[in-house]
Amino acid sequence: MSLFFETVKIKDKKIQNLKYHNERLNKTIRKNFQIESKLDLRDFVKTNSHIPLRCKIIYDKEICSIEFFPYIKRHFKTFKIVESNIEYPFKSTNREELNALFEKRGEADDIIITKSSLLRDTSIANIALYDGKRWLTPKKPLLKGTMRQKLIDSNKLSEENLSIDDLKNSKKFAIINAIIGFYVVEKLIIS
Repeated sequence: MSLFFETVKIKDKKIQNLKYHNERLNKTIRKNFQIESKLDLRDFVKTNSHIPLRCKIIYDKEICSIEFFPYIKRHFKTFKIVESNIEYPFKSTNREELNALFEKRGEADDIIITKSSLLRDTSIANIALYDGKRWLTPKKPLLKGTMRQKLIDSNKLSEENLSIDDLKNSKKFAIINAIIGFYVVEKLIIS
């Protein structure tokens, strides 16, 4: 069995979205190892840095390693649609299938994965479409992200089955993850 990981953003010496990262980590341990887990990342992730950081926590039944990286803002503009039956219900260190799909991007910044023509995720983030009235996210994402769940819980994002036509007809497109937050892609290009 491969290891799992959480990637958290550290800002002002605090883990952002802590509640949601703890929930996903403990749920992953319960489902994969059939043990009750109540790990709290606050007990393991410590830093005195005043600059924003990206922190990667690798674990199985317990925390195995913690790495810190400077937070570097990335920009996304172009995406290639890639159809796949890939399943990635847990944030696993085994990303071979995802990496193989990512390699199909050509000159694009990232991919948008579809299954049976329904939108799922990019290689690193959940997605959202603005239909002119509300922000929507795929009902069946590749991975249920922590920021995605926080936005759903705060009624800023609604789940729906979304197609490629929905993407083409949307007013705005965003990618969502714990590190980049809610990133609206300006002048989206689908290649």
